Amino acid sequence: MVVPSTSSAFESSSSSSSSSMENFSNLPIMSLRSKIVEKIMENRVTLIVGETGCGKSSQVPQFLLEANIEPIICTQPRRFAVVAVAKMVAKARNCTTGGEVGYHIGHSKVISSSSKIIFKTAGVLLEEMREKGMNALKYKVIILDEVHERSVESDLVLVCVKQFLIKNSALRVVLMSATADISRYKDYFKDLGRGERVEVLGIPSSSQHTLYQRRVSYLEQVVELLEMDSETPLSLKYCSGSSPSCEATMNEEQWLSLSRFSSAFKIHILHSSIDTEQALNAMRIWKSHRKVILATNIAESSVTIPKVAYVIDSCRSLQVYWDANRKTESSEIVWVSESQAEQRRGRTGRTCDGEVYRLVTEPFFGQLEKYETPAILKLSLRQQVLLTACAESRTINDPKVLLQKVMDPPKPGVVEDALDLLVHIRALETTSPRGRYEPTFYGRLLSSFSLSFDASMLILIFGEAGMLHEGIIMGILMDTQPLPIIRPFGQEALFSKFTDDYYNQNGKITGLMGRKEVIYMANFCAFHFWQRTFKDNFRLERLKNILKFKETTDIQIPPLKIEEEWCLFHNLVQSSLQHVANIYESVLNSIHRFRPKFLATSSGLPPYTPYEHKHTCLLTAEYNEDSDTFPIEDDISTTIHEPKKCIALPFVDAHGFNKKGVSFTLANSIKQIRSRYLEDISDNQEISNSYSGSEVSQCRFFLNGTCNKGSLCLYAHSLEAKKPVCKFFLSLQGCRNGNTCYFSHTSEQPRSLQNEQGLCVSEDVSADASMLLSLFPTPDEGCVLLFDDFDIQFSANFAQFYNASSILCTTSAVETSVDPYLKDIRIHWGLSHPHETIIPKSSKNMIPWKQVKCMVWIPKFGNDVENMEEQKSLVKTFFDHLSIRMLGDALHHVHVILVMNNLRFTQLQVEHVGRESFFYLRESFGFDEYSFGKLCDGVTTKKPMLTSKAVVYAFDLCPPNDIQFGDFASLLHKQLHNLS
Repeated sequence: MVVPSTSSAFESSSSSSSSSMENFSNLPIMSLRSKIVEKIMENRVTLIVGETGCGKSSQVPQFLLEANIEPIICTQPRRFAVVAVAKMVAKARNCTTGGEVGYHIGHSKVISSSSKIIFKTAGVLLEEMREKGMNALKYKVIILDEVHERSVESDLVLVCVKQFLIKNSALRVVLMSATADISRYKDYFKDLGRGERVEVLGIPSSSQHTLYQRRVSYLEQVVELLEMDSETPLSLKYCSGSSPSCEATMNEEQWLSLSRFSSAFKIHILHSSIDTEQALNAMRIWKSHRKVILATNIAESSVTIPKVAYVIDSCRSLQVYWDANRKTESSEIVWVSESQAEQRRGRTGRTCDGEVYRLVTEPFFGQLEKYETPAILKLSLRQQVLLTACAESRTINDPKVLLQKVMDPPKPGVVEDALDLLVHIRALETTSPRGRYEPTFYGRLLSSFSLSFDASMLILIFGEAGMLHEGIIMGILMDTQPLPIIRPFGQEALFSKFTDDYYNQNGKITGLMGRKEVIYMANFCAFHFWQRTFKDNFRLERLKNILKFKETTDIQIPPLKIEEEWCLFHNLVQSSLQHVANIYESVLNSIHRFRPKFLATSSGLPPYTPYEHKHTCLLTAEYNEDSDTFPIEDDISTTIHEPKKCIALPFVDAHGFNKKGVSFTLANSIKQIRSRYLEDISDNQEISNSYSGSEVSQCRFFLNGTCNKGSLCLYAHSLEAKKPVCKFFLSLQGCRNGNTCYFSHTSEQPRSLQNEQGLCVSEDVSADASMLLSLFPTPDEGCVLLFDDFDIQFSANFAQFYNASSILCTTSAVETSVDPYLKDIRIHWGLSHPHETIIPKSSKNMIPWKQVKCMVWIPKFGNDVENMEEQKSLVKTFFDHLSIRMLGDALHHVHVILVMNNLRFTQLQVEHVGRESFFYLRESFGFDEYSFGKLCDGVTTKKPMLTSKAVVYAFDLCPPNDIQFGDFASLLHKQLHNLS
């Protein structure tokens, strides 16, 4: 779909690309600096209204900061706007982003302790309020920008802020917009308190000498300008009708038409499938080319794109809504509101004069709605209801009450339907018909992932199937835009080729029938390909450098440009891959905090054996004139590299990364999710289709009398026979025909099985000493090495259940006498762990490594938050040194065990740290403190249903293969034994 396109004129070589961005002195808002600060501090709610481009977004937070009013939070509805405005304000204040000015989008935080102006998406602030309540609003001023944009997150932020505002008179809230309905917002906050009101500040237009001109033309003028003749009325020919009541249609793919003229101008895309950094390229100015920007609503507000001289507005927009037939979210093209059109008009006339062309007639435009319909009235709200019920503060955790307090409350029936579904799948429960809805363990775990409802459910279904780590990646991919595999805009055939290079399986064999599922599987394989081919190589190089530069604390990481270039060779988006990796760690940590029952048996080992994967790049030069990989600036100091592609195809073979097993689980998981949504409908269908005479499906041609095979037909000629299952109903896209579909919308699984699956419960098994002892070798196989047992407490307790002569331990304590019953334990005294135990600098460490078959470390960490980084560094050094020791000395089939509190485990990101040194978590289970001794590493929590317990974490070393990366083990062995 293509929506409004903008085009910028040339900029002469003598002009500066940043001068217009840095010169704020002529902005209309500057004359009201003092008044704005004064009114904000006098009133609890202030509404600032001013034309697009008047300086609201960039200047108001700076006015407050210069008046020593800080910290300040500013929300934007879109990630692109958050990053763009934050970078613009940081540049204006001559600071780096992340210093005085920072931002937070999704799982990406560019913030420091010195940040005083922080930009966030509305979704991020909403999540923080749910998690921390009033503590999330510890700012002097809260600025909610672009409040006319009625996303679900924006509406919920507004209602939550209002509830906290009622309870805290010290809060100051600023609402800003160019096109907001002033009376609605004044009325919404009228019940704050006696005598209080919303202060409205209007930013006047500047004088004619300093304000750039905007001229708006409609379809009548466009046709005249292009000298087009038409006997058909313009509104019928180009708008499908005379009023907005007609369907909003649009011819696809303007990009293909414009790409023919790529030699005349540069084409940029602003779309949700485009990476944020790549989208920011559209804001840069070419000194030798005109540029054209094809943009969705992402560029509709807050963002100043320099030198935009023309805006072509289709007056159409892509709208997401809940499709009751498909039981999923769908999208459609609709007519914009006048408010949206005014925002689009504001993309020009900021840094130069502008022309706006609206592709509807003027009478047609006059019939558009004044404001867009709030998204909260168009969606199912099941996720919002669950997240609200899981909020910590009782001020905002009753969904039935809170949702009736939003500016445009959804129909009560919509909320009731969402509650019924959540109760049905046992994410919520209520003790009485009129009681509050409380989240179950399953519901709290679902809500903790910060992912969509379906993605969260899919992760837990994968977990129950024993494929947790694969499910996490798949669930994240369902919510990721752009996906890791490059999707060339307007070139679907090329995109299909890119996906086939990673995943090309027969859907009838794997069970994946939908295109979306195939795309997710391809991206799943692409993620693992990146990890095993590029990242593993980097991990090995890092390990090699640890001993080579032993005294150097900072290991040089490969430049990001090298990784980005490698990704482009393989048609991948580096930032998207890193985004998936970051969220993966967040979701995994959440699961470790809650510890569902299936976690004890969830293996984190790679979904392949090392020798299954081998890839050697074979690069060839490739020139694509439509490529957007060249430098944006015309700079003679910039070297333009010839684009290259790897032609060693396919990147992933037919059996790589257990793709067949993952595909089957994905197909079955989607079926489970889809069937749960319609179990009430399915019940009715099963009653009417209770034909038991045969398992053969009904012949669809028999019903209308067109079957000519008679008794030879393979399908049943009976009105009572069951209908074949609709393959689209059980896919992610759903069936658009709903109840009119001939095929059955039922699950193939028995009803009893459906009701029992997915009931994720907490780990309630008491710790069993035998589980840890089962990982210890027999005396004939080898011995157990216990690291850093300062007072020999755990060694002594192990000796009660295990042969004492097979126990080695290290301690930093000075050698002293021990009890006689400990005389068989081999103790290495005076060794600081891990720096002197695993790779010692002297010969005093005489650990017989070849005898060791199990290593145990029970760290004694305190609860001092300030020492968290130091503790994490110790864990990192432990895994790094142990990996070098085991690889260099060829110590195979050795269990590596850490015992610590599960919340500490997540705080220190131990699983991630271990994985960076090729240690993968095999299993985890409760540590028997009664038998082996109590940990001094307790972590308390007040969060409902979170677990805080001592846990055994068993790791395996799974290095890459030497065929792929050479004989790295010999190099590590040589370095290890050449130490003085």
